[in-house]
Amino acid sequence: MAIETHRSPRRRISPARHAPLIAAVVIGLLFTLPLLWVLAGSLRPGDQVLAGLETLSWRSVVPTDATLDNYLTLFQGDFGRAVLNSVVVAAVTVCVGLLLSATAAFGLAVFDFRGRGAVFAVILLSFMIPFDAIAIPLASTFRAWDLQNTYAGLILPGIGNGLAIFLLRQFFLAVPRELVEAARLDGLGWWGIFRRIYLPLSRPALIAAGLTLFTFQWQSYMWPLLIGTEPAKQLGPIALGTLQGQMVVDYGQVFAAAVVLTVIPLVVLLRLQRYFTQSIAGSGLK
Repeated sequence: MAIETHRSPRRRISPARHAPLIAAVVIGLLFTLPLLWVLAGSLRPGDQVLAGLETLSWRSVVPTDATLDNYLTLFQGDFGRAVLNSVVVAAVTVCVGLLLSATAAFGLAVFDFRGRGAVFAVILLSFMIPFDAIAIPLASTFRAWDLQNTYAGLILPGIGNGLAIFLLRQFFLAVPRELVEAARLDGLGWWGIFRRIYLPLSRPALIAAGLTLFTFQWQSYMWPLLIGTEPAKQLGPIALGTLQGQMVVDYGQVFAAAVVLTVIPLVVLLRLQRYFTQSIAGSGLK
């Protein structure tokens, strides 16, 4: 007796079903190509960076004569010190700014006092106003306080960030009140509650707020331009701008400096991006 086998019909792959994926890949490649071209240009001699633009080919993004001379020349000059200044300023801003933002967010989330809504509204308004709009009058005030060409002058405007306070406050609101009440019954003070309950539970929010402070300080251009006028106090973006001479521009060194200033925050953001996503998700709980 023959046994008939039933074969299920093969599913046809619909091109329309994969159209969004194909479109996303194409758009991603279009955004990636300029970055690859900058990276390839940083590995070429300065007089060859723009040489092959007439006829675009794979050699435009893959250097056949790669060299690290541009990077070596950069760090033999003042650019290395400027990058170190940027790292120091950003690190101090994150540490001090997180302490101030966390304590402010804790007060706004836990304590019920008169005018709390008005204070929170002012904080919201603070990060809606572009910093460049107040940079020039603020720089005049800092010069009057003898803070020009000092690390304190470069750091102070970045430690008070309204967006960081907002993120932390929203996350603190999601902490169960029962934990606070139990800690109060055990005799724990408010500082102990903040240090032992809120901070350990808010690691994703703290990292997200730290990333906010870091990116604000790292990409800042106008403020370091107004305050850090001496070469010893220049930051990375300002040093990148000074690489473009009046008559001759070495695009190899310019591209190499751009790569360095991009890779450092890119590594930090990629390493900690999942915490930022968790914080944004948690900020909408209350």
